[in-house]
Amino acid sequence: MARNPSIVRAVMPNAHFPTTRMRRNRRTPWSRRLIAENTLSAADFIWPIFVVEGARKRVPVSSMPNVERLSVDLAVMAAEDAASHGIPVIALFPYTDPALRSENGDEALNPENLVCKAVRAIKKSVPQIGVLCDVALDPYTSHGHDGLLRDGEIVNDATLELLAKQALVQAQAGCDIIAPSDMMDGRVGVIRQALDAKALSHVQIMAYSAKYASGFYGPFRDAVGSTSALKGDKRSYQMDSANGDEALREAELDIAEGADMIMVKPGMPYLDIVQRIKQTFRVPTFAYQVSGEYSMIMAACQNGWLDPDKVILESLMAFKRAGADGILTYFAMDAAKRLKTMG
Repeated sequence: MARNPSIVRAVMPNAHFPTTRMRRNRRTPWSRRLIAENTLSAADFIWPIFVVEGARKRVPVSSMPNVERLSVDLAVMAAEDAASHGIPVIALFPYTDPALRSENGDEALNPENLVCKAVRAIKKSVPQIGVLCDVALDPYTSHGHDGLLRDGEIVNDATLELLAKQALVQAQAGCDIIAPSDMMDGRVGVIRQALDAKALSHVQIMAYSAKYASGFYGPFRDAVGSTSALKGDKRSYQMDSANGDEALREAELDIAEGADMIMVKPGMPYLDIVQRIKQTFRVPTFAYQVSGEYSMIMAACQNGWLDPDKVILESLMAFKRAGADGILTYFAMDAAKRLKTMG
């Protein structure tokens, strides 16, 4: 809330130039560090990793400079690198072979699917790192939607049963955080009940409570192979960019259903939503610096229009200033290394 200038003047009657010089605190690097209102560290990051079938395999994502799909063995090595740089959590997203995609997304329920294999391998080799798994059907459906498609409509309640089963196979594989990103009504409660019924009450839920129908997701869909599969759009279940109050209602419902943490997606275009959710509910709140945000920054840096040494960390600090407790970002490893060199 903005302060009333008259109140400020009454409390601090001499708060004006030349008695007050704001630049005094900015004059030296040590002073700027001393009075910094927010700090950024590797512990703030969740690093998304795309996985693909195979061995010793790296597949560049053309629309995301410096991002690759990794086979499970290389994903394990990436997780080891992340842990060594202080990144607490990685998030796994699969590139599903089109031959395994189906109308109902059955591969999502396969305990031996790509994500489950990656979870088991990573938790075996790097037990100290947290693993987050996305819960939604879009990487597995032939139509590219997050839920079941019936007569041209994404059906809500029938989808919930599949989402709960998907969450269970991921948790049983060793996933630490279940992150439903599908935006179906009631999915957090159904997933929480399913986990608790199988003695998995320790598994956390990070709900994508405010996930907007955004144009910033294009490169991600390239990375998981759903761009060409998607039929229509997702506006009947993802949020309208015009709405803010609705995001608070979504977050309130998810918290009541058992969400431990809240996610806002996309990130920078919706910093106001991050701030409102954090200030309203005081729960762990995260933001996703999505693929489109990442690719815009990288493209500008590669063209020499922006300086990566300046804009990468600045873009991440914006989330902390808005109130985010952490950021899911493709810059996680790059930023962790930059912060380490800065001491």
